[in-house]
Amino acid sequence: MTADDQKTVLLHYLQEGRDALLWKLEGVSEYDARRPLVPTGTNLLGLVKHVASVEAGYLGDVFGRPFPEPMPWFDDDAEPNADLWATADESRDDIVGLYRRVWANSDATVAALDLDAPGVVAWWREETRDVTLQKILVHMIAETHRHAGHADIVRELVDGAAGLRVANTNLPEVDTSWWAGYRAKLEDVARSAGE
Repeated sequence: MTADDQKTVLLHYLQEGRDALLWKLEGVSEYDARRPLVPTGTNLLGLVKHVASVEAGYLGDVFGRPFPEPMPWFDDDAEPNADLWATADESRDDIVGLYRRVWANSDATVAALDLDAPGVVAWWREETRDVTLQKILVHMIAETHRHAGHADIVRELVDGAAGLRVANTNLPEVDTSWWAGYRAKLEDVARSAGE
């Protein structure tokens, strides 16, 4: 496999995660896109904002190709977790548009550099901060898919919608009564194991 083939494979898996994350926003209200559904405040739009911000750093700053737009939620005086929720002034279109612009910057970085191109992750420990483009692509694939998984759970809490991606949910084709029975069975097993 050539280096270009490897890049193509890595970008494919990164894009699948990006698409899955945005798919979880489709069809939800503004309230549900922002609604914190777990004690730590995790919400759909915040996950997109966070992943956009992280990708901008890893596939931009790390390789001396910074994303050209400011991200004030990372300023020293920003509150903790400011990248994990959208303010009232930040629309869904703003956040999704930001994410798509980050993709373009990231994809340009990948196109311009070899997989063994060196980078420095300034916010990592000194002994691990020297990286290659390949390592960071694998890291971003893991990061993006991790948060797409969070979004899958949050979306299921919003309205019951679940699945891997638009063309393939990767779930059994059964009705809601089957799911209710399945969940009840798992609850019974959990209770029995807990006794």
